[in-house]
Amino acid sequence: MEEPFAHITFEAQPPDGGTRSPDTEWPPWSGPAALLVGLVLAAVGALIVDLPALALGAKITSSHTPPGLSLADTVVQDVGFVLAAVFFAQLGGRTVSAWQFGLRRPRAGWRTAALLVVGLIVAFIVLSAIWSALVHPEEDTKLLETLGSNEGTALLVLSAGLTCVVAPICEEFLFRGFIFTALRNWRGTLPAALITGVIFGGVHYGSAPALDLVPLGVLGFGLCLLYRYTGSLYACMAAHSLNNSLAFSGLENWSWQIPLLIVAAFLGIAGVVLACKRVGLITPEPGLAPPG
Repeated sequence: MEEPFAHITFEAQPPDGGTRSPDTEWPPWSGPAALLVGLVLAAVGALIVDLPALALGAKITSSHTPPGLSLADTVVQDVGFVLAAVFFAQLGGRTVSAWQFGLRRPRAGWRTAALLVVGLIVAFIVLSAIWSALVHPEEDTKLLETLGSNEGTALLVLSAGLTCVVAPICEEFLFRGFIFTALRNWRGTLPAALITGVIFGGVHYGSAPALDLVPLGVLGFGLCLLYRYTGSLYACMAAHSLNNSLAFSGLENWSWQIPLLIVAAFLGIAGVVLACKRVGLITPEPGLAPPG
């Protein structure tokens, strides 16, 4: 009987160091293509969600979408991101496994990864404060109105779950797990991180104030480097979730609720990961024993 993953070999020295499986040497063009297809899937999915709502009497205009539908549309978009990444990853008959997208333990260990996560977010907070002092952006609370977190407890919980759990998982899967990895095969880490950061900032146009797109692009760049040095998408998900939790708490003017949201978000991500492992969507990287 053929051994699992027996067809997989590893290069000794890729262009920017480390080891890489041929099965993750996705063509560079496939990264941006996956984003475009993901956005198309999001638009089509939004129509599938919104049309029945319109038929039932929901009032949707170019400037206003009911909060519940906005939440549903955003979830559809995030799912579309994941589906697009998986589709392009398996083109050419490639075998696709979750670990190829970075769903694996950090190479340097969880403690080092945690320190890097905290360091990245602290650096991002400092840079964001400097940016705000330079450009004096006006506070924008449209996100709260769009998600409806100020319209009841149920929408508050759902919008927090979307912002701090679903978005970090799905966006990291596409941007760091696939787009950055594909672009690295073109010119190496730094150019790929720069391009991915710009794309990451740009894709938030409309959901974040225009002046915030620059810091978001910087965050996207930093998340790429975090992924490069930890080798694990879990670290990126944690950093992304931590940043979103702090931002969400700031928009809600929370204080003592902040640590509760952060812990709840981390537990939510862990729950999704464990559920995926239970059903076999996430399996150990070949050659590594699963943790006890």
